[in-house]
Amino acid sequence: MNGAPSSTWFSAAPHWGWLIALYFFIGGLAGGSYFVSALIDLFGRREDRPLAHLGYYIAFPCVALSGVLLTLDLGRPLRLWHMFIESNTYRPMFKYWSPMSIGSWALMIFGFFALLSFVAALAEDGRISWSGLRGLRAPSSPGRIVAVFGGLAGFYVAGYTGVLLAVTNRPIWSDTSLLGLLFIVSAASTSTALMILLAYRSGRTTPALGDLHRMDDWVIALELLVLIAVMVSLGPVLRAWLNAWGILLAIVIVLGMIAPLVLSWRARRFHDMNMATHAVLILVGGFLLRIVIVFSSESV
Repeated sequence: MNGAPSSTWFSAAPHWGWLIALYFFIGGLAGGSYFVSALIDLFGRREDRPLAHLGYYIAFPCVALSGVLLTLDLGRPLRLWHMFIESNTYRPMFKYWSPMSIGSWALMIFGFFALLSFVAALAEDGRISWSGLRGLRAPSSPGRIVAVFGGLAGFYVAGYTGVLLAVTNRPIWSDTSLLGLLFIVSAASTSTALMILLAYRSGRTTPALGDLHRMDDWVIALELLVLIAVMVSLGPVLRAWLNAWGILLAIVIVLGMIAPLVLSWRARRFHDMNMATHAVLILVGGFLLRIVIVFSSESV
């Protein structure tokens, strides 16, 4: 029984390539950045609003690019509408039992809220002249509604890709229930790092920036713990990473998680930190993590 070939037990590989790996990473940036910005809007100080704008400036272009990547991966992009509309009845199609269907609708809904917050942030920054759009920003009631529902949609988008992998019948992906949590935590660390980097580069160093620093440290530590839990939960399947993929995963752990924590500790002690290095390590580590998870299963 144990000697049976993997094809007996696993479905065929979906043959996901770089487009999907990029989508997993960029979609995580979109959802994570919006969620963090929504938290700043809902619970932060008024002087922190320029920092929240950065997350919205990241979220909408990233979710738009995510849609493009998914459409290109279909091979026949013009058939995208079949994800939302019944081809026979032309009625909206929503399959509550299908993570892919739920994810497609969630991505579209999130894109709508990301667009609203994007243009509202542009209006508040004086980049577009339609001042009425500022009402879509907290603390106004419509702005709070947009932030709450957009933040929830962003949170879902950041993690549902991991859930989508977990419900497939593929090695590694189907052998742990923690991929959704891992993708959420990784999205939080990468999006926070990107917001911190852009805040320094654009001069948006508001009081909440210190909170983002502390949040990023805790999230990276949590990401490391969740990744260890994923490895433990794989049991014997962990042997699938005793190869080049395992080496790449070790690089992710050392350079994408441990090194940024060490840099952050040095910054607090010596008050000197290279933000570019810190952020780039986290971002590269987050991208390589998705490369390992996607392609290592594809290679089985």
